[in-house]
Amino acid sequence: MVARKRNQQPAPDPAGAPDAPDIPGQVVVVFQGGGALGAYQAGVYQALSEARIEPEWVIGTSIGAINGAIIAGNEPQNRLARLADFWERVAYRHASTHLAAQWMPDFDAWLRNAGIVTKGIPAFFTPRVEPWFGVHARVGLERAAFYSTEPLRETLNSLVDFRFLNTRKVRLTVGTVNVCSGRMRYFTNRDAPLDVGHVMASAAFPPGFPPVRLDGEHYWDGGIYSNTPLEAVLDDRPRHSSVIFAVQLWPASGPEPESIWQAMSRQRDIQYSSRAESHLERQRQIHRLRHVIRELGQHIPDDVRAEPAVQELLGWGCGTTMQVIELDAPRFEGDDLNKDIDFSPAGIERRWAAGRADTKRALERAPWREQPDPHEGISIHRMGPETP
Repeated sequence: MVARKRNQQPAPDPAGAPDAPDIPGQVVVVFQGGGALGAYQAGVYQALSEARIEPEWVIGTSIGAINGAIIAGNEPQNRLARLADFWERVAYRHASTHLAAQWMPDFDAWLRNAGIVTKGIPAFFTPRVEPWFGVHARVGLERAAFYSTEPLRETLNSLVDFRFLNTRKVRLTVGTVNVCSGRMRYFTNRDAPLDVGHVMASAAFPPGFPPVRLDGEHYWDGGIYSNTPLEAVLDDRPRHSSVIFAVQLWPASGPEPESIWQAMSRQRDIQYSSRAESHLERQRQIHRLRHVIRELGQHIPDDVRAEPAVQELLGWGCGTTMQVIELDAPRFEGDDLNKDIDFSPAGIERRWAAGRADTKRALERAPWREQPDPHEGISIHRMGPETP
């Protein structure tokens, strides 16, 4: 079993479990895309669940949308088991030997990756025949991909209770990008029911996976536009004070590459980290202005403040606070250009365990207890793997 045996613990006895932390505002979890790296997100959720913290809103892109749908689409007592089931199904077991893994790890990893590329993962994606006719063959948009994701449809339908999901006990938002317009679009069960197609569209990373048709238009994985969907919560209206667990799978900073292979790997890290830090800084500036508007409103005479035009302007202000707890997945020895297809049982297990450990450490620090600057509105707490 992957992750389930070693990482999944029995559900705590409610009578003997510690009280859930007193968190100021709604609990939001934001998941990036990153293929096999998403096992780290499962570990993050396990630590939250063990601390009796259940998200009220999950926002995800790509593998983050899949993990998010499993969380939001199940009763709390079933979520961890369903996550473990998913990662068990997508684990790739190739015909390795202990000698090869120990003495020729690079060759063993190459064999695993070659197997995934040529055979796919039965519960996730399988090769199409169309690529054999060449990449210029006009096969139609819905078949213009190297793999079919119909296995993922079956997997999701068996693990996600979409009827429960659409009761909106947990809000789910998934990020997609319109193939033709190139615009980002977030689908959320707050506004309309979601189904398996919305989750698959968010995970339709081209040219590997085909787009999914929604509302008469085709959508791809939102990660090709913005892989860090933080703006979905920070731009939400109406705004609510929130504690946001932002899970970063791709390191924005890293060592200087020394080879073409390392340069290609570093390029992917930068691309898929999606400028999370600059996005956060921009959002902090915008939120500061909202707080300033709110403070200015208190200095306006009552008769002036009551005027409709002034009321409209003051409506841009708010007093909500956003506590962003950034969890950065660690860099493991051997990570390279293909780390996002490392669906090996060992790779899944170590990333799951790291997500759990990092989140437990963050929860012990409980940074949301710190009083935020009243003029800022957004506090950012970075909890990287090296944080003591």
